[in-house]
Amino acid sequence: MEIQFIELQSHGDSRGSLIALEEGENVPFKIKRVYYMFDTKHGVTRGFHAHKKLKQLAIPMKGSCRFLLDDGNDKVEVLLDDPSKGLLIDSFIWREMFDFTKDCVLMILADSLYDESDYIRDYEEFLKRVANDS
Repeated sequence: MEIQFIELQSHGDSRGSLIALEEGENVPFKIKRVYYMFDTKHGVTRGFHAHKKLKQLAIPMKGSCRFLLDDGNDKVEVLLDDPSKGLLIDSFIWREMFDFTKDCVLMILADSLYDESDYIRDYEEFLKRVANDS
């Protein structure tokens, strides 16, 4: 499985830093939805799903968390702790997010609006679908 980080150019001076997110420039898809997670309690794991079509870019705005990414063959653990790096997550990648720091704010950019029918929430079903697509 190829893990792809998107480098987000930071501009700053003595006043602070700024990163612009631009569709077609540093975000490789049309942005249809943006959401963020915060106040995630200690020991909580989130995610436990894959998407049939959705592509996402995960950016740790503050703090850090870990992702477990699984394509049905390989599993990779990734630390997100730099707001100038976004993790590109393609369709048919099972994801679990965990080890959130108390101050973690995780922003997700998505290429589609929320659609419950795009979710695969059962891991065994995910593995069957990946095996059938191979």
